[in-house]
Order: sequence, then C-alpha cells, then structure tokens
Amino acid sequence: MDRPSRRSWALLLGLGAITAPSTMRLMASPQGPPAQDSQRATLKPAAAKAPNIPFEAYDFQTEEQLLALANQARRQAGAPPLKIDEGLSQAARIHAQAMREARRLSHQFDGEPALPQRLAATTQLQLEQEGENVALDYDAQHGHEHLMLSPPHRANLLNPSYNVVGLGVVRTGDRLYIVQEFGLALPKYSLAEVKAHVAAAVNQARRQNRRPQLQRRDWLGADDAACSMAQADRLGTAPVLKLAESFNVLTYTSLHPETLPGGAARVVTGRNLRSYSVGACYGRTETYPTGTYWVVLSLE
Repeated sequence: MDRPSRRSWALLLGLGAITAPSTMRLMASPQGPPAQDSQRATLKPAAAKAPNIPFEAYDFQTEEQLLALANQARRQAGAPPLKIDEGLSQAARIHAQAMREARRLSHQFDGEPALPQRLAATTQLQLEQEGENVALDYDAQHGHEHLMLSPPHRANLLNPSYNVVGLGVVRTGDRLYIVQEFGLALPKYSLAEVKAHVAAAVNQARRQNRRPQLQRRDWLGADDAACSMAQADRLGTAPVLKLAESFNVLTYTSLHPETLPGGAARVVTGRNLRSYSVGACYGRTETYPTGTYWVVLSLE
C-alpha cells in the first residue's frame, strides 16, 4: 500500500449497490390457475431536508476533479464513463452538509431518509441500483486515491453497471466532506411503449412455445386498474379483483417491461387463450421511491 503524505488522511465508508425490488401477482377467474403472490421489501421514505449551506462552503472545483478522476479510473478499467446528474449531486450535497454538521461520516443519520428515498427526493431519474461513497479528506487527488485503495469504495467507483453519479463536497477549514452517489439510470418509457414491450414479450413467449399469436385488445379500465395499484402501492386492488372475475389476470411491477416476470410464460402460453389486454401505469411509491411500471395483463 502506498504511504499517504504527511497531511493526507481519510475516513471512508462505502455502501454497495441497492437494487430496486420487483413484485408479481397472479389472479385468475374461477376457471384459471390458482392465485400466487410474492413477498416484497418495504421501504419507509421520509422527506429530505433542504441544506442550509453557505454558498462558499460548496467546493464545486473539487467535485469536478473527483468526476474527472473517477472517469479516468473507469476508462483504465474498461468501464463506461459516469454522467453527472444535478439531482443526484443535490442529494450528495445535502448529505455532505449533514456530515459536516455532525462532524462525522455516516450513510444515514437519525431522522435522515435512507439512500433510495434521499435520491428520489432530488432526481427524476428512474434508478435500478444505487450506491454511495463518503469520505473525509484534504483534496480531490488524495480523496480519490484513498477511495481507490478501499475495496468497497473502489467497487462502487469502477462498477460498470453504474452510468450516473452525483457529487457533493462541503468544505470546513482545510477538510472536505465528500459524498459520491452512484446509480444505474434506466430509460423512461411512455405508457404506450411499456404496453408495446409487454405485448412483444407475450408474443415472443407464445412463439417459443409454438402457440398461435393472441389477439391484442384494449380493454376499458385496464390502465385505471394498473394505476389503482400504483396509488395503493400494492397489487391486489379492488379494480384488479373486479377484472379477475372475468379474466385471468397477471399483475406485476417491472423496471424492464420488455421482459415478463418469472413464471409468467407458463400463464401466457396457455392452450385455450384467445386474446389479451395490457394496462400500465408509472408510479413512485413508498416501496419504489424512484419509480416502477405497474402492469395488468388480462387474458381470456
């Protein structure tokens, strides 16, 4: 290990990837298969507090230097560059100020939201994974070097899945409180695109199982049923149960609408099916603070 210079030191804490949860539920009409449900993680959000930081306390130059150093290291490791996101940077600066006020490093202080909620409060990105590095150092170069010497921090910095980053640096005297917020940002689809992706996945599953293609219908109330789930932050809502009186209904959440959830292929490849409908809604909820697509797939 390289010996640090006389004035260089760091206290480091690294938080690895947090992956957004996904859920699926199957409900059937009396003639269909039995109902199944899956467990999902529950996250408790809280509002992020706006920082009261003197403008001169922000060290924007160090933030820029840290971004350049991170992307230089990623390029050498064969990882794609990180793009800066102002929303993530705002979250990073809020947390850097919290550490400055507490005079210690932490990923979450008492009364502070957890990382997914903190990021959701300041960015419109739809994130599948999040990660965070925090450090205390004297300048960008030594801060980056010390982070790279720590395996969990290095893993965040070089994670090829991450494509966006937010940086927050708050100065107090000759010390810098450094926060790096990493994320895997996904493309945002319109609801028409979501439903088209789901329809394509249904057709592909049927082709792979040598089943004839189903007729796609736009059934009244399908989108409303999907949005009822987003509003309730759960799958089994009254509008969905109403649909299940007449159809085999598959409900699930997804960040990748082009892929059917596990077990769904068996349902959509049934021999006696003739048609289907897709309802979709996008929503940010307590369980999905940075958003997910809520899908109702009705089959008959």
